[in-house]
Amino acid sequence: MPIQDAINDLQNGRFVMIHDAGERENEYDMVIAAQFIKPEHISKMRVDAGGLLCLALEHNFAISLGLEYMHRILEDSSIPSQMILGRAKYGDHPTFSIGINHIDAYTGITDIERAHTIRQMSRLYEADGDMRSKFIQSFQTPGHVPLLIAADGLLYTRQGHTEMSVYLAGMAELLPMAAICEMMDSKTHMALKEDEAHKFAQKNSIKIVESTELLEELTVQ
Repeated sequence: MPIQDAINDLQNGRFVMIHDAGERENEYDMVIAAQFIKPEHISKMRVDAGGLLCLALEHNFAISLGLEYMHRILEDSSIPSQMILGRAKYGDHPTFSIGINHIDAYTGITDIERAHTIRQMSRLYEADGDMRSKFIQSFQTPGHVPLLIAADGLLYTRQGHTEMSVYLAGMAELLPMAAICEMMDSKTHMALKEDEAHKFAQKNSIKIVESTELLEELTVQ
């Protein structure tokens, strides 16, 4: 399926699914551009995907806000070093940073409040002036939207869902951030397998993007 079809859907505020390579996580994520997020999108990811709903951020934007990777933050804490995940079993370092709520949130976990937190983060990207100060004034941690920091260099450096979703948003000429959620299988209690993922995609008219397709795009640039 042409990758342009998935780009068109992203541009129109629709979900796409991204599958990473079998030698990595071999998982499917539901992905939507952060700037279009609504409570009903949060609900669909919560119900139909069921994994951890996160907000993937472009590297330089995250760093401009003063964000750091969680494993780096923990290295400076009293947490024993043997507990800190430096590399996951599939070979990459985790991209987790802090979790946030928008300052308007009450608990932060509802579909409405998580959508609001993500939407306000997308608006921050387009804000004038000192984004770091606005970030500090507008968001609190700990919170219910885990932030992911894409690797500097995106797919040239790391080929995870974090990087792929941000890269795809960039291809669509959207803000370089996306809400993503791993797809789980309530029958097997594991990650959704290929056949079930394709059945879901077909039933819901969602385009699937393979990591190999995105990597092919790098070679033609």
